[in-house]
Amino acid sequence: MHIPERLHSIIVHAVARVGARRSIIRKVASFGLVGIFNTFLDLGVFLFARNVLDWALIPANIAAWLVAVSFSYVMNSFTTFAAESGRRLRLKDYLTFVASGIVGVFANTTTLVLLSYVFPEIAAKLAAIAVSFLVNFSLSHFVVFRRRPEPAGEV
Repeated sequence: MHIPERLHSIIVHAVARVGARRSIIRKVASFGLVGIFNTFLDLGVFLFARNVLDWALIPANIAAWLVAVSFSYVMNSFTTFAAESGRRLRLKDYLTFVASGIVGVFANTTTLVLLSYVFPEIAAKLAAIAVSFLVNFSLSHFVVFRRRPEPAGEV
């Protein structure tokens, strides 16, 4: 049976869209899973710095964030964005990832402060987490780990 060219084109396009949607859903899930582990790592380093090393609040928090963002970069390079990164760690990508994390913290804090005026603090915090997740994933997907064109002459 011969499928008319237009129908074939529609089917191919639909299959590609479904595949792309599943791919992005897998990436979001993987990014979220890395984020869950990252949260526990951040908390563990923070508590260790505060309770064992007796560091002040701000240095302990900054150290915890730096360890967590570094872990997140490595894990996302090898899992979530493995195809885009080639499973290679690059200083430029790491610094861009850290910068995107700073944007995420800013989005989180801004959301928390603004929503805390109209919602209970816990609801504002949950919304802030969701906003920073979306910002961090978007920046990671579209900026840090974007697909790069193949260099000329390579196949």
